[in-house]
Amino acid sequence: MPSLKEIKGRIASVQSTRKITSAMKMVASSKLHHAQVAIQNMLPYETLLEHILKSFLAAEAEAQTVFNEERPLKRVALVVYSSSSSLCGGFNANIIRLLKHRVDDLSAQLGAGQVEIYPIGRKVADAAAKMGCKVHTDYADMVEHPDVAQCIALARELGGRFMHGEIDKVDLIYHHFKSAGSQVLTTKTFLPIDLESELQRDHERDLTTTVVTREAQDYLKRNARNEQKREEKAVPLNDNFIVEPDMKSVLTLLIPKLAHLMLYTALLDSIASEHAARMVAMQTATDNADELLRQLNLQYNKSRQQAITNELLDIVGGSINS
Repeated sequence: MPSLKEIKGRIASVQSTRKITSAMKMVASSKLHHAQVAIQNMLPYETLLEHILKSFLAAEAEAQTVFNEERPLKRVALVVYSSSSSLCGGFNANIIRLLKHRVDDLSAQLGAGQVEIYPIGRKVADAAAKMGCKVHTDYADMVEHPDVAQCIALARELGGRFMHGEIDKVDLIYHHFKSAGSQVLTTKTFLPIDLESELQRDHERDLTTTVVTREAQDYLKRNARNEQKREEKAVPLNDNFIVEPDMKSVLTLLIPKLAHLMLYTALLDSIASEHAARMVAMQTATDNADELLRQLNLQYNKSRQQAITNELLDIVGGSINS
């Protein structure tokens, strides 16, 4: 049995660790709140723009462009979002696992060396380099400081390469933030513009709380049922569009705007999911520390009581012998 000094040292160590995990949980909760506000401010505009543009492209035969035409796959680019730091549970491990499966599937289909990675986050950049894939510039700064200008530059680079035939498809891999307790690993087609996904897109989010509770899960289940009812009552899209000044001018302006907004939305999704995952992980670590402290205190009290009993027995035994 360990001595009282050893148990006391372990208690002090666990208490110090608990202070760290508790503080990190509070910091992650605060950052999550700011990330939720950022999504809430931008989401209505991006959602409506994507819905209108994709509905227009699907309804108008003359609106076919190079950005929404299917082509044979020869080379694919993956834009993958992760964090640049650790201590966020399985957040990065899930992304890297999905990336590896995706790269293996594409390599088997297209051949080795036909997959390019655009990493947004230091963790996925390191993992992609170990896989032997062609890795472009690491956009780790975007995770720490989300910037629309960088998303615009990345969208222009990807759009230009797609338009010139250097790549035939671009996919986004990231965590879709639904609530503080639910982040869904998602693969979304960036280019060519996926028109069919608009009708199946998940718009349900809980951006009002950072508390992970059973009520949050019930909220998501209720919204899923409501979404199913709305899909059953869906009406045909309006196909009577009036284009001013002309179709080419409208598409030239809106398609690049949609592209960089899709990248920015995925970035905010990933950042919010990272903070939520870290908050849950630190809360779990704090709870585990509390349980370990309870067990150590119980062990300490038992050992202390046993030591006192042994001392009393020695005193009594000595007095009897004398």
